[in-house]
Amino acid sequence: MRGVMATAPGRAGIIGNPTDGYGGSLVSCAIKDRATAIIVPADQLIIENETGMTVLKWENDFANQGDHFDIVRSVLRYFRLYNLKARIITETSIPEQAGLAGSTANIAAVLAAVSAYIGKDFNRYYLAELNRTIEINYMKCQCGYQDAYMTTFGGLNYLDFRGKEYYKDLHCEQYATVENLAEYVSELPFIVAHTGIRHNSGEFHKPLRERWLEGDPAVIKAYEDITVIAREGKKALINGDWKHLGYLMNENHRIQDSIADSGEQNNYMIRVARKNGALGAKLAGAGGGGTIIALTLEPERTKEALLQAGADCFVELSPDAPGVTVEYFDELRDLEVAVGSDE
Repeated sequence: MRGVMATAPGRAGIIGNPTDGYGGSLVSCAIKDRATAIIVPADQLIIENETGMTVLKWENDFANQGDHFDIVRSVLRYFRLYNLKARIITETSIPEQAGLAGSTANIAAVLAAVSAYIGKDFNRYYLAELNRTIEINYMKCQCGYQDAYMTTFGGLNYLDFRGKEYYKDLHCEQYATVENLAEYVSELPFIVAHTGIRHNSGEFHKPLRERWLEGDPAVIKAYEDITVIAREGKKALINGDWKHLGYLMNENHRIQDSIADSGEQNNYMIRVARKNGALGAKLAGAGGGGTIIALTLEPERTKEALLQAGADCFVELSPDAPGVTVEYFDELRDLEVAVGSDE
């Protein structure tokens, strides 16, 4: 039986987040860092990653354990692959819990690899929706739609989630609008800086979701306003109107920060970026830790200031990065190259 390798990119939200769970719109770009999942035949079911390995023998072994194997367990549970005999290896270069869709990219890679391995061929829209279904119902993580769509489609996209305000069964969900903007945008003068602080996006989103469902007027208006900002931001990005786009990014952050604390370190680094050449700066994902994105025409000045402020690392945007990729291995030699020889 052939082996399979699948990969998926992380992403950075340029403008409009986090309205993707509230029928909003946003502009988002893939990053160069990717998650990878490899599946090869084996005589038992083995999961491996950088933390170690585990063997799944009984149905109870497929229940989430709160460790780094839960993503694979969740995908296998969805497909009810309790009798699968395979070796599944996952790895990623996306900073962990950084607000860059790292967990969702891992799901996307594992989901694509497992689907291909068992002969399932899903279109990208369905794959994105299935990704989100697994994240919410199997990983029990509160999330919007941006991450599932961006890790599946890749690229630089305007995403419109109108009609997707409420969670529905997988087969009742309508597809989002995905508009690739890469051919219209000649440059991306952004710096994406990780604060070094980890966060749990589900824990950040949950109270806001509850407030929105309860009809909190502040949250409802905030996300309506940010949605309008995102649609203006799309035009500014295409036109290269950096001053206006910077203003819109600052407004996006001001509104979001007014209804939920974005995190002390995030806000500090955003202030530092703005004082050192950035026309605009905001969160690249959820708050409470993670990553900021700054629009700057003085990249060296802004980057140096962020380093001095404690930036842990910088992430490169990749508007031409593909979404989910799948590659098959037919020869034993190729499999050994992909997963590493056991000898």
